[in-house]
Amino acid sequence: MPKMKTNKAVAKRVKITGSGKVMRRVPGSGHLKSRKSPKRLRNFRQNRRVASAFSKQAKRMLGR
Repeated sequence: MPKMKTNKAVAKRVKITGSGKVMRRVPGSGHLKSRKSPKRLRNFRQNRRVASAFSKQAKRMLGR
């Protein structure tokens, strides 16, 4: 039986914490930052949890 391959698209977008939560970046934080408010830019720095409906699927794609 061959090893299961990691889905690289998901691996680049999410990380799994030590406690097993699946974390993602906030969309819209990549570029064009000069027109966004300072409050909005601060909120981009915090990572968010992936929706519970997708977290089980994301873990499977990452081989966990």
